[in-house]
Amino acid sequence: MIDHAYLEQLNSNVSELETRMSQPEISSDPKKMQECMREYGHQKMLAECAHKVIALLDSKAESEAILSDSDSDEELREMAEMELADVEEKLPQAERDMEIALIPPDPTDSRNVIIEIRAGTGGDEAGIFCGDLYRMYTRYFDVKGWKHKVLDVSPSESGGYKEVSFTAEGENVYKALKHEGGTHRVQRVPQTETQGRVHTSAATVAVLAEVEEVDIEVKTEDLRIDTYRAQGAGGQHVNTTDSAIRITHIPSGVVVQCQDERSQHKNKAAAMKMLRAKLYDDQERKKAEAQASERKSMVGSGDRSEKIRTYNYPQNRLTDHRINLTLYKLDRVMEGSLDEILTALYEHDIAMRIEAQMK
Repeated sequence: MIDHAYLEQLNSNVSELETRMSQPEISSDPKKMQECMREYGHQKMLAECAHKVIALLDSKAESEAILSDSDSDEELREMAEMELADVEEKLPQAERDMEIALIPPDPTDSRNVIIEIRAGTGGDEAGIFCGDLYRMYTRYFDVKGWKHKVLDVSPSESGGYKEVSFTAEGENVYKALKHEGGTHRVQRVPQTETQGRVHTSAATVAVLAEVEEVDIEVKTEDLRIDTYRAQGAGGQHVNTTDSAIRITHIPSGVVVQCQDERSQHKNKAAAMKMLRAKLYDDQERKKAEAQASERKSMVGSGDRSEKIRTYNYPQNRLTDHRINLTLYKLDRVMEGSLDEILTALYEHDIAMRIEAQMK
């Protein structure tokens, strides 16, 4: 129950966490400090939301008391009616904000991401669609003011990509993009189709949160590092030095590579960033599978095999199958207008989480 005692407890939690963060054993340990700061942010947000709800409830009670008192003068009653109307307008949103604040924060929400797009079924058309998705996302990043950079690319002979991996950096990037993982299906008439028939092709998207060295341990002895000569687009340096890096994590079999940077050192750093992200993603996926009931309450699993969205060009239609959302503005979406669908996914996920908490 949200009352003054609850608010006092939250304020006490905030003060306690402020004290903890000033202690040497916490401030000198990056991982502990990170966890403490995350919890501090959560408790502070809870306290702010609770304060707003309680202030509105107090104001509502005062206004109702005035209106129920037959001795109240007319001017006071008019003010109370106006105050009550204002409270009743603001209270639902304040209570919803409180419900959202009660959801344990996802520690990865504020992180940058690494996105991998791979051509799936559909031959040449799948490679072209892979390129279309890359363009769609980078256009969206430009609109949001997020930085993005290619890490590795494997061009398709007919245009587009067999595979492309890239980073996105900005505020709450993972929070915005975490539901994009899965199979994206396209329905359209390929340029090479002479009969005008609609073909179906697919590409898979993986969205990985960037992680720090403190988040996951990678032992040097578990790595095999190979260098090779970079190929494809990237400048005059591409075919002159063995600057590209391929890293194999022997225990898991995970392989990452990076060839877009000019130096071997920078490519190695970028490849290690990709490796940590993949290992962390695999670790979190296993945790989620162990909590199957919670996983089902989310907006899809993020599994690459899950068909999440269809892009139908003849009908200018985009359909997200997880939330039964259909938009007849595919042309705008492909130009980076993603806010409407990303917001709908976020709202649905929040609703499912609130419902799961109430059970």
